[in-house]
Amino acid sequence: MTVHHLNQLLLACSLVLLVAVAAVRISSRSGLPSLLVYLGMGVVMGQDGLGHIHFDNAQLTQVIGYAALVIILAEGGLGTKWEQIRPVLPAASVLATAGVAVSVGVTAAGAHYLSGLEWRQALIVGAVVSSTDAAAVFSVLRRVPLPPRVAATLEAESGFNDAPVVILVVAFSTAGPIEHWYVLLGEIALELAIGAAVGLAVGRLGALSLRRVALPASGLYPIAVMAIAVAAYAGGALAHGSGFLAVYLASMVLGNARLPHWPATRGFAEGLGWIAQIGMFVLLGLLVTPHELGDDIWPALVIGLVLTMVARPLSVVASLLPFRVPWQEQILMSWAGLRGAVPIILATIPMVNGVDASHRIFNIVFVLVVAYTVIQGPTLPWLARTLRLGRGSEATDLGIESAPLERLSGHLLSVVIPEGSRMHGVEINELRLPAGSAVTLVVREGESFVPLPSTVLRRGDELLVVATDPVRDAAERRLRAVGRGGKLAGWLGTGGDDEGAGGASQGRTS
Repeated sequence: MTVHHLNQLLLACSLVLLVAVAAVRISSRSGLPSLLVYLGMGVVMGQDGLGHIHFDNAQLTQVIGYAALVIILAEGGLGTKWEQIRPVLPAASVLATAGVAVSVGVTAAGAHYLSGLEWRQALIVGAVVSSTDAAAVFSVLRRVPLPPRVAATLEAESGFNDAPVVILVVAFSTAGPIEHWYVLLGEIALELAIGAAVGLAVGRLGALSLRRVALPASGLYPIAVMAIAVAAYAGGALAHGSGFLAVYLASMVLGNARLPHWPATRGFAEGLGWIAQIGMFVLLGLLVTPHELGDDIWPALVIGLVLTMVARPLSVVASLLPFRVPWQEQILMSWAGLRGAVPIILATIPMVNGVDASHRIFNIVFVLVVAYTVIQGPTLPWLARTLRLGRGSEATDLGIESAPLERLSGHLLSVVIPEGSRMHGVEINELRLPAGSAVTLVVREGESFVPLPSTVLRRGDELLVVATDPVRDAAERRLRAVGRGGKLAGWLGTGGDDEGAGGASQGRTS
């Protein structure tokens, strides 16, 4: 490649990114996940589109797709709040394992008996489409104010179920029959256990290191966090465990550790997540050949109907039966099991392994994902309203950024009071911060001043709070508690001091 070719490539990539960014506005207004727009861009650029770009490298697509999925899972884990996900962790774990098994079996049976696929091909299709996609799920959930339990369950499931599905697809795509199903289950359990152990260990070690070391520049913290998350994936995979589970768990630990300069880290990770999604979806759109899809449209619609109306509801009911989840929530979770780029990426595995009719499997999965995302995505808000599962207004959480003062054994907390925060109208002395912490400066409408104990806080204010190391965490918990429950937080049981352990104040992205 010459410098001239590099200039052309940079121009093309920048134009694609700009169009993709503008397309987010279109998708948000239409209610469609942005993945469809990006896939469409890839198709238009492909050999049957206006760009006439011929691309058929399934192995390169798989490698880039895996790398993008690592970034997306890392970004998702960083935005997962532990206090929200902890109550639903058992239910989400069952959904991501036993629920996946039910979905694979029912979908494979439908693909075999209704679409005429051989059993091996049917099992591959069933496994490929049984994974919900984090990027697709959360691009829709951002616009739907669901109850915390429903949103947290779907969030955890989409982060956990990639690992067992990848193992199943690889096993079904490997040459030779699977003689003992219990051996396969044992291998899955072992890989998940190794991945979980590596992810938790790397995440914990990384969080402890970043909280104790003051880096010379704030921009180094986001880089370090993402490097730790990627290292968790690589370590888990090299240890013959599930790298996808490792990166998600490590990122979740990091995201709940209240690291320095956290809003900057979340913004950096979110930007990387968008780039990963855009590149992955456009590449998948390039890989598909539209004129070859005609014969596979009907089988894809039939298999998708079995998956959406039978397999997914059965997996939800069977998985959530011990947890006594209300039927309205079960219906919504059944419909919210969106598919996205992950199934299409997994469909490249049989292509790389040379499975018979692997191109047909890819085409079926592509048509299924596009068709049912068009149906499910826009109708999810309507279904939530119909089931009366819309969430009422809640106090907006504070934006808190922490910068370590290593030589002074303290921390400087920058606190932004957003619209809807119940800290509005609270006096400084009513914050009741722990001894060893104090509000030292208030920035209001571009002007800064040293507050008095009687200074009344307003929405839009930015506070600078100095806290010593021993009380740093308690000060942040107290600030978040007042932001949620007002000046009486803790006395009336609202927004107690133990809340807010999730660290990140901003919502999750795909």
